[in-house]
Amino acid sequence: MERVVQFTGPRHVEIAEHEREPLPPGHLRVRTRYSGISAGTELTAYRGTNPYLTRTWDPEARLFREGTAGIEYPVAGWGYSEVGEVVEVSPELDGTPGLPVTGDLIWGIWGHCSEGIVPAERVIGHTLPDGLDPLAGAFARVGAIAHNAVLAGDIHLGEDVAVFGQGVIGLLTTRLAQLSGARVTAVDALDGRLDTARRYGAHTTLNARTGQVAERVREATGGLGADLAIEISGAYPALHEALRSVAVGGRVVASGFYQGDGTGLRLGDEFHHNRVQLVCSQIGGVPPQLSGRWSVERLQRTFLRLVAEGQVDVTSLVSHVVPAADAADAYVLLDERPAEALQVVLEF
Repeated sequence: MERVVQFTGPRHVEIAEHEREPLPPGHLRVRTRYSGISAGTELTAYRGTNPYLTRTWDPEARLFREGTAGIEYPVAGWGYSEVGEVVEVSPELDGTPGLPVTGDLIWGIWGHCSEGIVPAERVIGHTLPDGLDPLAGAFARVGAIAHNAVLAGDIHLGEDVAVFGQGVIGLLTTRLAQLSGARVTAVDALDGRLDTARRYGAHTTLNARTGQVAERVREATGGLGADLAIEISGAYPALHEALRSVAVGGRVVASGFYQGDGTGLRLGDEFHHNRVQLVCSQIGGVPPQLSGRWSVERLQRTFLRLVAEGQVDVTSLVSHVVPAADAADAYVLLDERPAEALQVVLEF
């Protein structure tokens, strides 16, 4: 039997069991070892705020259509940070260059389930590097999200960068921005996360609850403001403060998954008067100016290479490894007590 984590309604989690499906041509069967929970995107489905629950995405028009839900409860198999062992390969794939073989540990996306049936083209080159902790493979996608935001920011050596939100992706953004030559100010509302941000290379940390974040960023930059701000928390007030924190003509990269109306975001204020550039970064694609050389696949592989080389530490961000049977408790923890958790990983 295959076990799948599913949301049966807002804040209701169950483990469903299904009969094992036969392996179709062109696919691999992977037995999941670890699956990381996204404390951003997944919680929108868990809480019932995800736009797909009330509207339908039209991929051709690139618009959301009102009136019909794109997904309905039960929402099954969410998750985009999996690591597992290849247990079966469709016979006609034998000898495909770069394709994992039976027994290999691989990383990829097949959702919170005990087994995944994955198209071969999606896991070519996804064998976990030798010597890398299998838990590290669960960071390929979240690391790519952070890397994408840093690329969208177009950081130059010596620039001042403020990173708003120091959850897992925010901390990785802080580290990658620092590796790119920036002097980073990390902003969050939780002191514990700011402590971690300092270990990840932040030059300065600011607790958002103390207020006057933009004022303090400007004080630290001789009154100019940051060259760049990256907002990764998905909170509208944080996006507004990021817009307030940058210099005239500065850039803000919005990389959070914002929900509902933009309460707390006032575009007639600093955004308008300081002619701030507002750029969206979303893992569906890379910055357009880099699309000739970069891809989402390259982002993921590059991030794992940085981890394997010791330039980015990810395993210390794992605060909880939870048996998949206790997935409901894991979501309650992330939803109600975020100060107690960073990366929560389901173990199958």
